[in-house]
Amino acid sequence: MQSLIQKYNVPGPRYTSYPTVPYWNTDNFTPEDWKKRLQVQFEKYNEIEGLSLYIHLPFCESLCTFCGCHKRITKRHEVEEPYINALLKEWQLYLEIFESTPIIKEIHLGGGTPTFFCPKNLQKLINGILQTCKLHPNYSFSFEGHPNNTTKEHLQTLFNLGFRRVSFGVQDYNMAVQIAINRIQPFENVKKVTEWARQIGYTSVGHDIIFGLPYQTLDHVKFTIEKTKELKPDRIAFYSYAHVPWIKGNGQRGFSEENLPSPELKRTQYETGKHWLEKLGYNEIGMDHFALPNDELFDAMKNKTLYRNFMGYTTTPSKIMIGLGVSAISDCWTAFAQNEKNIETYYTLLEKNRIPVYRGHLLTIEDETIRKHILNLMCNLETSWTENEAKFIDFNTILQNLNELKSDGIVIFENNKIQVTEKGKPFVRNVCMAFDLQLQSKQPETRLFSMTV
Repeated sequence: MQSLIQKYNVPGPRYTSYPTVPYWNTDNFTPEDWKKRLQVQFEKYNEIEGLSLYIHLPFCESLCTFCGCHKRITKRHEVEEPYINALLKEWQLYLEIFESTPIIKEIHLGGGTPTFFCPKNLQKLINGILQTCKLHPNYSFSFEGHPNNTTKEHLQTLFNLGFRRVSFGVQDYNMAVQIAINRIQPFENVKKVTEWARQIGYTSVGHDIIFGLPYQTLDHVKFTIEKTKELKPDRIAFYSYAHVPWIKGNGQRGFSEENLPSPELKRTQYETGKHWLEKLGYNEIGMDHFALPNDELFDAMKNKTLYRNFMGYTTTPSKIMIGLGVSAISDCWTAFAQNEKNIETYYTLLEKNRIPVYRGHLLTIEDETIRKHILNLMCNLETSWTENEAKFIDFNTILQNLNELKSDGIVIFENNKIQVTEKGKPFVRNVCMAFDLQLQSKQPETRLFSMTV
């Protein structure tokens, strides 16, 4: 395994989309193109599947140096209300595109720090959206909470609005690591918010744990999982720290690369963590996720209804996801669109009654076909194709790309079907890279992605 880690630990995408953002054809995209494709897909899928909403709430009171998300650091809470008003204005502009009432299947509040906003403003936001639409019978609302500032009022307010899933960012319980990533967060704070959520009635409480952090040892990972055992969250995102300071600027330069665990130690951290999580009754889901048998994420894996989008793994597949807020990405399956990243520019476009999209990509038939197969691999660790699909993409090249992975026991394939082996699970991103014809045809001249292992 160590030799395979050395061989396959290369920069690679996490494949929350295909094509990946650096390979979008932005020259052939306009916001008008996005609206036209969205209208077509809305008419096709609104009644069948409903829509997902991702709402980006970018403000944080302090900078966590491990974070790769788009955020703005401030302690000035007067920024809340203008931003909530802007989100509702953006949603109103989308309502003008739709020819019928949208059916909402999923809402997720991400950030930044959603719980930076007071409960009253979050209530104003969600009510402002819900009064304009219908709810899907199987709707699912979730949010990300910071254990240091999530109050019982936050949890109760959002529960009353229909939220039933919350995830708390834990990262690591060891003080040396917390200092390095500027995230001082006592276990008692996580315990308190986890217990509050359960008392209120949340059906799924998740914890995010990261391995590969600066100064993090194997014992640190063991200690964090040992503490996690006391709270037994329903699902766990146990994922690798993505060190991309060339993208995120000074935020990820609070420590040097010499302070990071080696690739071999990172993999040992993951395998050890996985071992202990499975002993606690968790099941591995897709890539870097674990769930107890009572969690719907486990059911989705078992029933092969697991889905993956810009929010990560979800149990609510939807061809249409509208991203509201700065930097948010929207997806209607045939097109992607990303909002302006600068808050002031975002506000200016909304004042002009323009949807604040600044770049995107219109998918070709080849893109859609490859996207489907990468999605299958990321969710089900297998995929197969028909002879008809071979008209649209070059499967011969893909199979050639997979030959070495097959020789190394990472995949098996025959009769137009590919499966990732148990041994190959750590390298699923590498398998997807073999399908990524955009990446194969144009290797980046500069480093774009985090390491795959």
